[in-house]
Amino acid sequence: MLKNLRADACRISGKTTLTRILMLALFARTFRPVLTLRLCQWCEKRSSLLGILARVLHRWMQHAAGMDLPATIGLGPGLLIVHGWGLVVNKDCRIGSNVTLFNGVVLGRKDTISASERRTEYPIVENDAWLGPHAIVLGVRIGEGAIVGPGSVVTKDVPPHCVVVGNPARILKRNAQPDVLNRATI
Repeated sequence: MLKNLRADACRISGKTTLTRILMLALFARTFRPVLTLRLCQWCEKRSSLLGILARVLHRWMQHAAGMDLPATIGLGPGLLIVHGWGLVVNKDCRIGSNVTLFNGVVLGRKDTISASERRTEYPIVENDAWLGPHAIVLGVRIGEGAIVGPGSVVTKDVPPHCVVVGNPARILKRNAQPDVLNRATI
C-alpha cells in the first residue's frame, strides 16, 4: 500500500516522503479518495471490521471530493486526479499506472444487446494514459500512452500512443508522446 501511495503522491508533487503524503492527505481534496481507496484495498485482505471502517471513510472522502471512485476498481500506482469534480468510474473498471484523470471523466460500462445475448464490457485504461476534462469512455480499452481529448466520447478501442478527440472520438495523431506529469517509477 505504501509503495502505491508514494507513487500517487509523486504524481501530484514530485515528492514521495511520508510527510508529503500526510500533507496531501490533509490539504489535497483529490488525493484523499485515492488514499482511502488504497486503504480499502489493503484492509480487504486483513480485517472485515477495518474494511468496513475504511469503506465508510472512503465513501465520505468521495462525497467531499465530488466524485465516484469505487473501492473495487483495479488500480495501478501513480493515479493523478486533476480537479476531480464529477469524476465517475465504474466499479469493474481497470486503471493502469501513471494515469491522469481530469474532472468530469466518465469510465462507464458498455452493453451490446442483440436478440440472443447481452454482452457487457468495462473500460480498461492502460499505463501512462491521459483523459481530458469531460471525456466519456464506454467499455473500451485506452492504449498505453494514449491521450483522450476533452469532451471526447470514446466507444471504440484507442491504440497505444494515439491522440483521440471528438464525438465520436477519432484518431487525430499517432505516435504521440505520453503526457505524464511527475512520472512515478514503479
